Amino acid sequence: MRHRTTTLLLALALSAAPALAAETRCGWLQNPTPGNWWLVDNKGMWIMRSQGDEDGPPGMDLIPDISERDYVATNGNYGYACACMSVETDSAEAKITEILSFRQLSLSQCENDAALPTAE
Repeated sequence: MRHRTTTLLLALALSAAPALAAETRCGWLQNPTPGNWWLVDNKGMWIMRSQGDEDGPPGMDLIPDISERDYVATNGNYGYACACMSVETDSAEAKITEILSFRQLSLSQCENDAALPTAE
């Protein structure tokens, strides 16, 4: 009986814990200057990394050199691309807290998405 009670209490505790859920966010992936990365989707701007932040969120290493595919250079080696990512976010801070997967898309996919603002 004690084992069932412990199992029930554990199940209740886990169900009360906040669940982190991956979200798919697609839009303009911007890297305008060294150390600055964000994604602009139909919900707004999501900060991934700011200059001075050494690492950014876990999963930053999943983002390859975006200049090797469909990409717009705006500042020397810096610029923007179109991408979809599976991420975890802190919506109160408008931050991406973890990157779970990354897929670079053609620029035309973002250009033709009426829900997205024009890339800058």
